[in-house]
Order: sequence, then C-alpha cells, then structure tokens
Amino acid sequence: MTQVFTPERWAFEITHLLNLVLGADRFPIDVAQVALEFSRNRFASDPIVMVKGDNLPTFDGALYPAPKGRPGWGIIYNNAISSKGRINFTLAHEFGHYLLHRLAYPNGFECGPQQIVRWDSEYGQVEHQANVFAATLLMPLDDFRRQVPAKAKVDLAMLKGCAERYGVSLIAAALRWLSYTERRAILVVSRDGYILWARSSGPAWKSGAYFKTSSGGPIEIPAAALPLDSQVLVDGRGERDHAAGVWLREPVHEMTFLAEQYDFSLSLLALDDAPPRQLEEADVEEDTFDRFAAQ
Repeated sequence: MTQVFTPERWAFEITHLLNLVLGADRFPIDVAQVALEFSRNRFASDPIVMVKGDNLPTFDGALYPAPKGRPGWGIIYNNAISSKGRINFTLAHEFGHYLLHRLAYPNGFECGPQQIVRWDSEYGQVEHQANVFAATLLMPLDDFRRQVPAKAKVDLAMLKGCAERYGVSLIAAALRWLSYTERRAILVVSRDGYILWARSSGPAWKSGAYFKTSSGGPIEIPAAALPLDSQVLVDGRGERDHAAGVWLREPVHEMTFLAEQYDFSLSLLALDDAPPRQLEEADVEEDTFDRFAAQ
C-alpha cells in the first residue's frame, strides 16, 4: 500500500538518501536520474519508466501513465524551454505529482507555466503540493540557509548564485528565500504594468506590507517602477530606490529582473525593519500570502 506522505516528507526521505550516497555538497540534483531510480526501487510495479523532452506547445511539463496494458509512468517536459533551471523545477514538479497524486489522478497531469511558477495554495492545492515538493527537494532549507542566512540582506547576485547552485530559476530561488528570511521583502510578478501575483516574506506580511491580489480589481505597478523603465536595465536587471508613496507608504529598494522566458517581470522589494502590526481579521481572511514551507 502506498504511504500517505506530505510533500515535505517525501522530499526529506529522498534528501536523506542523497546525502548518504552523494554527500551534502551534491547540487544541483539530477532529477531525472533520481526519479527513475527512486521510483524503480520504491514502487517496482508502478515506476517512472521514461523522462524526456518533447513538443509540448501549450504546457511546460506532464506526467502520463504508460499506454494501456503497460505499467509505469512517463515525465515529459517542453523541449522548447531554454532555461535549465526551469526544466529542472518542472521535472521535480512532475515527480511530485507522481509521488503524491498519481493514484487519485490516474490520467496524469499537464502543467503550464502558471501551475509551476505560482506557489500559493489558493491557486490549486494539488499544484501547490507539487511545487512544495519540488522546492524542498531541490533547495533543502538547511543548505539554503548556509548560503544565505536568515538575517542576511540579499541582492539579485546572491539569489542568482543560489539559483545556479540548485539548478533552478531565479524566481524559484527568490521564493525559497522568502519562505524563511527574517528580512522584510516582497516579490512582485508583473506584466504590462499590472501585478499578476505577489508574495511577502513572513516579517513583511506581519507588518502589513503586502499586495492583495486575490480580491478587488487589478493592481497597477507604479509609473516609476523598473519594469516600466526597462531602458535603464542592464542585461535585464537593475535596482532603484523609491521614496515613500511610490510602491508602498514607506521607502522601498527595488531589484528587478525581466524574465523573458516567462513573459513577465520580477521585482524584489526590500524594506527596512519594522515591528509587526496587529492584523485585522479581514487581513487574515483576504491576504494571499501563503506561508509556504514553514518548517
């Protein structure tokens, strides 16, 4: 009988095995090899038998059952994706679906960029769980904290270094950092001058620094925001200080990266320290901040 584990529990088990076999300094993880070997040893009658790239014009990755009459599963990723980090996270996401959801969803999954990029549970619990598994497997918090301590003040270069270490995208590294940092920061994902979604660190959310993207109408980014002034960016990256009243009612240091492969911009907003405020009941009910991987 298949054990019912949480996403974190599955990731911890595989991480323990990798540590025993390869040692702690073993990054980035070869997800395809791990998925094939782990499933073959753990679920010999229903393993992953294939991991490959293919022409998937409408989605990033998929988990498919083998043709009728044959055991096993296949993980497919869109071979048009140029970012190795994006492919790696996609493979881990589909591996998470295999471990967590294949019995409940025997027809498998087809996952587009939104399912794999968005990590908020309100977007879809099943997709959220696959992303939690992928992040926990690829970027173990104990190792990530050694690279960037919880109290550290980060910049894009530090997060880019983590992305390279773990073989993930910059957005995945930024979200992982936000899950444990003691700094006040907000990641804003925007397109065409509007916020698609945003994620606050725990200290930022507790101090009232967040954007309510799940209720009301669309939220425009400020006219002075870097995504709307891309000519000042160098290689798609840049930084700018904003006075109070631009992004928020307090000064903000904006660090922006144009993610052309996703057709959106990432703006990491760094805030000064501030004490948490008393949250109103409406904030708790409506805020989209997802206390992802609070372990």
